[in-house]
Amino acid sequence: MNVSSDWYQFQEEICAYFESIGASAKTNVTVQGVRTSHDIDVLVKTKFLGEDLTWIVEAKKWKKRVNKLQVLGLRTIADDIGADKAFIISEAGFQKGAYEAAEKTNVKLKTFTELKLDTKELVEADIMKTFKKRLEILEIKYWSHSKKTRKDYDLREELWEFPIRYSGQLLLKTAHEALIEAENKRYPINLETYLQEKQGDLIAHNFQQLSNWLNVNLNHMDEKIYRAEARMIENGDFNPDIRFKNDNEMSTVEMMAKAIATARNR
Repeated sequence: MNVSSDWYQFQEEICAYFESIGASAKTNVTVQGVRTSHDIDVLVKTKFLGEDLTWIVEAKKWKKRVNKLQVLGLRTIADDIGADKAFIISEAGFQKGAYEAAEKTNVKLKTFTELKLDTKELVEADIMKTFKKRLEILEIKYWSHSKKTRKDYDLREELWEFPIRYSGQLLLKTAHEALIEAENKRYPINLETYLQEKQGDLIAHNFQQLSNWLNVNLNHMDEKIYRAEARMIENGDFNPDIRFKNDNEMSTVEMMAKAIATARNR
């Protein structure tokens, strides 16, 4: 393979990686800036934490390390087109001057392996935020009904009535604990709820396994609340007391989960 085709394959692999994590990516794109147009190896459009982001990537399939001039050049391009981040991906590494030129800027110097690790963490953080929002909504729905109503409609049992068939509180606590452990990258994560109604595997060895467990269990809880509320309406017992949290307010279950996780890892 010659140098040209080697570089072409490298940028296509980078493009394919961004597409694999849900971003829109294209190679060999000309982008119009404020002052002039620029040829971009890989243009990435994505959404993170509700914001539309534009990233540009230079693929350096070189045998020599990237120097300061390449970084300064990309900084100028990123500024001209308003890119949120700019990456130089080099398998040969970077000279000291390149790192100095990129310091405290939106230009990131990475190997392809480092890029995958860093963006993987960004994606996982975004997914965890989505799960936290789902938990918040489920908690609002669950706690909006009185203790007696939740028990009458099979959403909870007394903790001393062992074995416990189902308890929304225990499931929510386990989910919160699991997300705390995942944020701190403490795998494997124990997902035992001690409920007779179990969904999914009881151990998550990685983030994908945790995501699977959260999806199946939160979907199950959502369905149980939906069916319970349908029966409440039929029986004239539907009288929820909805209270939304403030942005920085933690629920009782979330505080309990955080305290348990902290104590466990001292």
